[in-house]
Amino acid sequence: MNTIHLVSLGCAKNLVDSQRVLGALAAAGFQPASEAATANVLLVNTCGFLQAAVEEGIDEILRLATDKQLGQKLVVFGCLVERYGEELVRELPEVDLFRGVEPYAAIAAEIQALLSGATPGRLILGNKSAITACQPPRLLTAPRHRAYLKITEGCDNRCSYCMIPAIRGPLRSRPLDELTREAMWLEQEGIQELSLIAQDLTAYGRDHTGRPELVELLTTLTRQTAIPWIRLLYLHPLGVTENLLECIAAERRLLPYLDIPIQHASSRILKAMNRRYDRAFIEKMVSTIRAFLPDVSLRTTLLVGFPGEEERDVDEVITLLEKARFDHVGVFAYSNEPGAPSEHFPGQCPEEEKERRRDRVMAAQANISAARQKNYIGRSLDVLVEGVSAESELLLEGRSMYQAPEVDGCVYINEGTAAPGDIVRVRIEEAHTYDLVGGMV
Repeated sequence: MNTIHLVSLGCAKNLVDSQRVLGALAAAGFQPASEAATANVLLVNTCGFLQAAVEEGIDEILRLATDKQLGQKLVVFGCLVERYGEELVRELPEVDLFRGVEPYAAIAAEIQALLSGATPGRLILGNKSAITACQPPRLLTAPRHRAYLKITEGCDNRCSYCMIPAIRGPLRSRPLDELTREAMWLEQEGIQELSLIAQDLTAYGRDHTGRPELVELLTTLTRQTAIPWIRLLYLHPLGVTENLLECIAAERRLLPYLDIPIQHASSRILKAMNRRYDRAFIEKMVSTIRAFLPDVSLRTTLLVGFPGEEERDVDEVITLLEKARFDHVGVFAYSNEPGAPSEHFPGQCPEEEKERRRDRVMAAQANISAARQKNYIGRSLDVLVEGVSAESELLLEGRSMYQAPEVDGCVYINEGTAAPGDIVRVRIEEAHTYDLVGGMV
């Protein structure tokens, strides 16, 4: 019996790819193995978005290669291979097969060929000109009560700091009927929270019809499934339209939580980033969102240390945060990625200065987050239970609809019993900078 051990690195979109690969291999008769030592095929799904992710991927590959036993095959796939394929083939002879992105339709046959000694070569890159059909179903990994639904591949936005279009290709939207079938299948599997993901959710359908079709997708998903929570992650600011906000406001299962990466607040820096909006647009967008969704929880991400950024630009970021009052903010130091246009922009920022600016913005946002969290004290919130808390066996841990998995804080439940996947009512008694505490009611 062929057995596989898979390590998935990077973002939630990569996790979906890993589950699809596991599903394709399971359909071909492969069995998953929890330990590398018990598998005859070792797989690593890599991220190549930032240099830190590249280094993490190389370290993981070398770790598995060092422990590789006689007869085991090591297969590396994903973004890292698309970005550095030829170099990896030269530098990592321990790897038996390098496979690019979206390998689900062919990877089972390619690994079977590898095991039989008939593989045509060590490097097979992905087909980024068309969308790849996603059958058979994914093999879901823990936790089993929540899942991601990836609705597009690639990106057309061409931000000056980003390599995703080069790595993943142009925007390609998955067919509506295919996404609907997958969502219905996930509901049958017991999914309580479905998070829609893409490089930019608001671009969905634009490659098919020339206009965004996210509202049509959301309408179909809410009609065809009864999944309690549907969450929207990664919305481009330019795509947050009144039509979309009306759709969310009209359907309680579309959570009042929006993740909208603005990346910066300085109009000058935003123009250099090729983000195609300015600070005034951001302020108006936030105001419009709250007019339609008064109880919304807003998350954003920011990039500091971009070439040409000055202290006054960081001041603008903090001023905007104080005015917009985002609930959750991720702040990242700019990474100078080889091949991105910004690699050669003048005014490159020293690494230590990037970190100082990041820390400054994070400290300012911590005060805002703490103040926003206090608004929940005394309220009773629906909370999706994740399980026993890692902090203490005496606590349960979950998330309200205002907290996304993996990136935001949690709700510690200090009274009541429930199983993972249950949605329970919790009265909030305490609020900390990122987390909430309360008991079931």
